[in-house]
Amino acid sequence: MNPRQTPPAAPSPSVGPVPAVAIASSASTASAASAASTVAVSPVSPLSPVSPVSPVSPDASLAGAEPADAVAQGGFHAANGRGALVYPFEAPEDGHSREVAPGVLWIRMPLPFSLKHINLWAIADGEGWTLVDTGIQTSETAAAWRRLLAEDLAPRRPTRIVATHMHPDHIGMAGWLSRKFDIALWMTRLEYLTCRVLVADTGRPAPADGERFYRRAGWDEEAIEQYRARFGGFGKSVHALPDSYRRLHDGDVLRIGERDWRVIVGTGHSPEHACLYCPEAKLLISGDQVLPKISSNVSVFPTEPDADPLGDWLASIDMLRTTIPDDVLVLPAHNEPFHGLHARLDRLAAGHARGLTRLRDRLAEPRRVVDVFGALFARPITGQQLLGLATGEALAHLNYLLVRGEAVRETREDGVDWYSRSVGAAA
Repeated sequence: MNPRQTPPAAPSPSVGPVPAVAIASSASTASAASAASTVAVSPVSPLSPVSPVSPVSPDASLAGAEPADAVAQGGFHAANGRGALVYPFEAPEDGHSREVAPGVLWIRMPLPFSLKHINLWAIADGEGWTLVDTGIQTSETAAAWRRLLAEDLAPRRPTRIVATHMHPDHIGMAGWLSRKFDIALWMTRLEYLTCRVLVADTGRPAPADGERFYRRAGWDEEAIEQYRARFGGFGKSVHALPDSYRRLHDGDVLRIGERDWRVIVGTGHSPEHACLYCPEAKLLISGDQVLPKISSNVSVFPTEPDADPLGDWLASIDMLRTTIPDDVLVLPAHNEPFHGLHARLDRLAAGHARGLTRLRDRLAEPRRVVDVFGALFARPITGQQLLGLATGEALAHLNYLLVRGEAVRETREDGVDWYSRSVGAAA
């Protein structure tokens, strides 16, 4: 997730791979996109502060919220049949759990963001529990864990932690749980090492590369100054990580209790995101790789300014569609468990395709990064947090076109990048 301050302070864009923001209006509607394109963003400065009571949340794309087309609990409800999802369970209360399959508990933890909850999972593992993700480090999360350990999970104790990826709402309490029970943390190498790097940024000044990155996008000096002031908050939401970990690889099979769970790695949202698939139980713990009502944030960050995370993300969508059968129950990190994996994957891919089409049209004339927000987001970009998140997502779409020869980039004398459609590229 986003490097951010301990609540109620809010996250800042960091130089590391970090995600995004709260549920936004859907950018998939032509009328909404058209209205958004009229938002003035030049020159860019923080237009109004985001409320400290409801800071933007990590994980969700600014462009990716879906209309409530399948919101009925306990069954099918949708206007567009092929895209319908089924939500068979009502959510437990914060800090409580409910069983969604034999030996699999859904734990719902609070988040101090506009995206207010994260889902964690406890899988019966012999005489103990394998925990999948841990919640963000806050006193409220710690209190919820103490209650769960004394009540819902008792008399069993945790025997292993699996982290899907390194964002603080997923990894934040892993160090606390690992030390409390003397148990190992299992995660992929890139996620573990990236998290260590971002935690090490805590308290250091904003790097010159980060300032240059945002100036190239069209930020003005006021916005850069706010970036400097807010940099380095990632580690404040993460309990000190264990000093060692057990590495997960794509294709690994973990024996958890009486069942095998296969590790399936996706990319684009984070460097090496691990999902867990159990063919026997027809369950997929998808983390942030597949969410039912919001689209995961896919962004470019200052550490790798020429990255193509959207290409990685779309390739992962294709991989999941061919690898995982459609009859699974998807256990996501946010929103509710659902049936309808393939329909959701199709919708996610189509949403990005529509955004890219609007972006190609916008690049008929040279544009800065900050000039293309209206083509991608159906909400005004106001406040420093949204500005940083919108910049990362817009660059992911622009880099996608650059890598495929559909756009060109020109850096002008003031150091700002301007993008335009390649000669001969289709609109």
